[in-house]
Amino acid sequence: MIIMAGSTGYYIIFNGEPKFLDCIYMTVVSLTTVGYSEIIAVTGNDTAQIFTMLLITFGMGVILYGISSLTALFLEGELSGILRKKRMAKHINKLSDHYIVCGGGQTGSGVITELCNNNQVAVLIEEDPERIERCREICEVLYIQGDATDDENLFAAGIEKAKGIIITLPSDKDTLYVTMTARMLNHNIRIISRMTNPHLEPKLIKAGADAVVCPNAIGALRMASEMIRPTAVDFLDRMLRSSRGNLRIHELTVSENSKFNQKEIRECGLKQRYGLLVLGSKADDNEIEFNPPPEQVLTAGMTLIVMGSVGEIARAQNAFQK
Repeated sequence: MIIMAGSTGYYIIFNGEPKFLDCIYMTVVSLTTVGYSEIIAVTGNDTAQIFTMLLITFGMGVILYGISSLTALFLEGELSGILRKKRMAKHINKLSDHYIVCGGGQTGSGVITELCNNNQVAVLIEEDPERIERCREICEVLYIQGDATDDENLFAAGIEKAKGIIITLPSDKDTLYVTMTARMLNHNIRIISRMTNPHLEPKLIKAGADAVVCPNAIGALRMASEMIRPTAVDFLDRMLRSSRGNLRIHELTVSENSKFNQKEIRECGLKQRYGLLVLGSKADDNEIEFNPPPEQVLTAGMTLIVMGSVGEIARAQNAFQK
């Protein structure tokens, strides 16, 4: 607009005698302060001289303002991104007993959704910035932008202090590599690996996975369940997806210092105090006992499977650890 205004001004002042291209050239030479010879005879023409001074003064002011605005926008965007990453890295360094999710695709974003709904802290490792943004729309998830097969990114995500890692990478080879690496870096971490080839399960277990999930097998089970037990499936779906509440099936582990250690289930008051329904129990490596009797004695290391709201489950978990 500045160049067109200047060129039109020269064209009008000299009554259209110079070519319009010469007017544009004169305007550009003036605004850029290059200092070439006057292609239009400005000297000696008071009107043209005043117009040129105004054009240089205001035109250069507008151009410099535009350049500075674009530069500030670029630098502030870059700087804010760097500062955000540094703040996030400091936050991640302070974490412990958190969860790491490798891969932010459809499976990974679903995992993050469930972790956030259960008030769990998760760190995402993903290369694709678009997938990271989609996951951040779910909740303010911490993230490391990079390849999950790179050990440095696992360290940056706090693999040494993490409670668990969920590997949802599209490649089974990458999944196998990250599973093995995660077990080497943290012997106590719980590893859940996703696979597409069912024949890979034994290798993943040997590599260190605690559990292996095959989406195809789960999909087949879901389809069969929809056919033969639709009401039960609908109940579970409503429980997980209902917007009216946050009902979940969870587990409570009895610690040695717990006040519920060596007490009967009915003495814990899970229903009265926390509104929790006991669905099963498991002691050490024994099989799960469904619908355990109220007089069953709790021992250190025993796990109860309960159903209730996320908030009440968190309260009960704290009580079982003290």
